[in-house]
Amino acid sequence: MVTAWTIERIVHFAPGDVLNDGFAHFGFHDRAGSFYAISHQRHFLGLVGSDGRFEWTVAAQQVIEGVPNIAADLEFPMFVDVLPDRTLVASNFGNARLYRIDLDRMVARLLADGQALGMADMGNCVVDREGFVWVNEVTGCRVWRFDPDGGVERVLGDGRPGFQSDPVGFNEVNFNWIYDLRLGPDGRLYVLDGKNFAVRAIDLRERHVVTVAGNGSPGYSGDGEDARVATFGGDPTARFDGPISLSLDEVGNVYVGDRFNHVVRMIDAVTGTISTIAGRRAADENRPNGAGEQDPRQLNLPQISSLDYHGGRLFVPTDLSGDRGDLAVLRKTGTD
Repeated sequence: MVTAWTIERIVHFAPGDVLNDGFAHFGFHDRAGSFYAISHQRHFLGLVGSDGRFEWTVAAQQVIEGVPNIAADLEFPMFVDVLPDRTLVASNFGNARLYRIDLDRMVARLLADGQALGMADMGNCVVDREGFVWVNEVTGCRVWRFDPDGGVERVLGDGRPGFQSDPVGFNEVNFNWIYDLRLGPDGRLYVLDGKNFAVRAIDLRERHVVTVAGNGSPGYSGDGEDARVATFGGDPTARFDGPISLSLDEVGNVYVGDRFNHVVRMIDAVTGTISTIAGRRAADENRPNGAGEQDPRQLNLPQISSLDYHGGRLFVPTDLSGDRGDLAVLRKTGTD
């Protein structure tokens, strides 16, 4: 059985837009359904309310008149997640800082200073089932686990690029530029090992890392086959080579923004096979998607950025030229 998708909505973003029509170009839902918008270049994040406007922001200084701001030195913020006590954690690529945000007191404090710990940068921050915070170093090729007080509990990888296609223990594993990190419904941490053109999973119970998709080489192959033999698109001239965005749904299907193939690929949680569910290889960075487009396989996705899944919908943002972008909202319609 193959999951079927339809296009629910296309939202266009002009230069400088963060929100439009109640949607964020770059945004993430937490497990309770709260929707956060992130503005990387303007260095703030905020909660999007039911009216499609910001309820509050987090930034070094006030960014939107009339909207309460929680002061924190965000620099290219990347992700936000929720700790068991309902405080938030927010990670920053630019200064490698991890902040804890107390919404009751409307204050933020530094939870971990990645630069002081020797981190090259900081990607996503993901809270596991035990309340520990996992953070990926992008260019530093490591995954860190912090306790709820910001202490380092574990580090996976030694900072040197590498790849193991077979299961490998925590002490031996290597990665190569980690672009995304998400918690799966099975409790495993899913790593988008970008320059290895692979998706890998950190299994806390077995204490090893396994390859879920990708054979370590660039390309565009494998649809209908075991995802572990598939290839993803690459561009060695780009700063961030390989796929750079990842998400999972409630049953463990994995979605990959295959940036340089201009498509979204899905790894089926039951069969382990991979398929293309949206986009087409011939992308045009100057052409916005038409509001009336109905076929996900005809979407124009020149630079897929940050996938998000929530409530049967997959949110697919893509950059266009001139600081413009589209957000395609895809909806599951069953199986065929």
